[in-house]
Amino acid sequence: MATETTVDFAIDDQENDLSPARRAVILFTVTLSATLYSTTILVVSTILPQLQGTMSATADEITWTMTFNILATAVVTPMTGWLVARLGKRSVMLWSVAGFTIATYFCGTADSLEELIFWRIVQGAVGAPMTPLTQTITLDTFPKRQHAVAIGLFGIGVVLGAFLGPVIGGVMAEVATWRWAFYALVPVGMIAVAGLYFALPKDKPEGRAPLDWTGFILLSVAIACMQLVLSRGQRLDWFDSTEIQIEAFLAVLAFYLFVAHSLTARSPFLNLRLLLNRNYALGLVLVFIYGMLNFTPMVVLPSLLRDHVGYPDSLIGYVLGSRGFGAMIGFFTAMFIGQKYPRKSMLAGFGALVISGYWLTTFDLNVTLTELMLNGVVQGLAVGTIWVPLTIATFSTLPASVRAETSSVFHLLRNIGSSVFISLTVTEIIRSTAMNYEHMTEQITPFSKPLLLPWVSGGWSANDVESLARLSEEMARQAAMISYLNAFGIYTLMAAAALPLILLVARPQKNSS
Repeated sequence: MATETTVDFAIDDQENDLSPARRAVILFTVTLSATLYSTTILVVSTILPQLQGTMSATADEITWTMTFNILATAVVTPMTGWLVARLGKRSVMLWSVAGFTIATYFCGTADSLEELIFWRIVQGAVGAPMTPLTQTITLDTFPKRQHAVAIGLFGIGVVLGAFLGPVIGGVMAEVATWRWAFYALVPVGMIAVAGLYFALPKDKPEGRAPLDWTGFILLSVAIACMQLVLSRGQRLDWFDSTEIQIEAFLAVLAFYLFVAHSLTARSPFLNLRLLLNRNYALGLVLVFIYGMLNFTPMVVLPSLLRDHVGYPDSLIGYVLGSRGFGAMIGFFTAMFIGQKYPRKSMLAGFGALVISGYWLTTFDLNVTLTELMLNGVVQGLAVGTIWVPLTIATFSTLPASVRAETSSVFHLLRNIGSSVFISLTVTEIIRSTAMNYEHMTEQITPFSKPLLLPWVSGGWSANDVESLARLSEEMARQAAMISYLNAFGIYTLMAAAALPLILLVARPQKNSS
């Protein structure tokens, strides 16, 4: 196990003069802002069918409301550090939440697909700084000895938003229309803006910070092309598509040029030399893996349970809700042990993900609701336990002056990790299902011995069309189940891959402030 080492950077650890009450208000308002953001993202995923019908759009067209929002968020997120240097944290946060709230309202008023996509782009662009800034402000507001508690409470609030989103979207779309799924969030945004305006202390920007346009454009092209590859790859059959080939080439070329430019420019858009800090570099790798594992089960399990196991949406909601319950316990636990034992906490969290992933590989089409909910609790407990110590270990050896920039990269990699792994998992499930079904059909003939067994022949047979149809349906279910088990196996291996990296993380400096 790695021993304590000296840090690579000076740490800004001065005690601020905010009162405990004001710190509590700031924590509440930034948590509310982050919750608003996560809730809005998940609301849209819930109401996509209603949006498709209202806009008379195809399934491919309506997904652009998600794709362009993700692209806008990914492109603007790395600008957070420059915006803070130019305008200050308070101004950027206020304008970001206010602009996000306004864009959310106009999403609800949209009468055409083009108009909705436009406001989704605005929503993603102006809201991009919210997530990294809420974390930065939380760390800046509280002294180091209280970081674990502050990040834990912040995480609990964000987790609530992640599970309130689908509920709000579903209820509003059913009781009223999909428009009210957006309208209902506007008052929350207004409360957050008012709270931030009165609670956040005024800070002075660093001055006229020049923008490295070359680095910004190159990174934006790389991120945008990569997100397009991930969003459209499966639909276009990946590298059999000329569009995907072009986008992948541009992404690799732009990223290479960005790295070369950043290492040679005097004032790069992102300071890659910060990667010399061991904890920060390891933290970025670990948060990438964390992003890969965090949302993938929430995307994969509903389709398995709905389409192949036969669960209604209400029971699927219970399964996802159990994950949120576990996450809140995990965050609460990490508030007390995450700062004192960061490496042990992360090892326990990723170890729990390994256990939950292996457990998933033992499921079959007769899995019970109790098993699924218990597994969801373990998953949630794991991600909640990981986040607090991961955040503290990553930023503990960095000066406060670079928190905005480093937080933006931290959250960008988490989001990219989610996009990459979800896309790869869905591809594995689709392709593996087809291959498994093909292999099964090769074994079915009028002379297949299993079909002659008395406990089989009553259900399926190769002698008539109706029996063959039932047999084909069952083979499709089993082929899909095998592909999901393969995906769960990959999930387990990725969780295990994080364990040796954690041992390299240096212990944060003890500080009493």
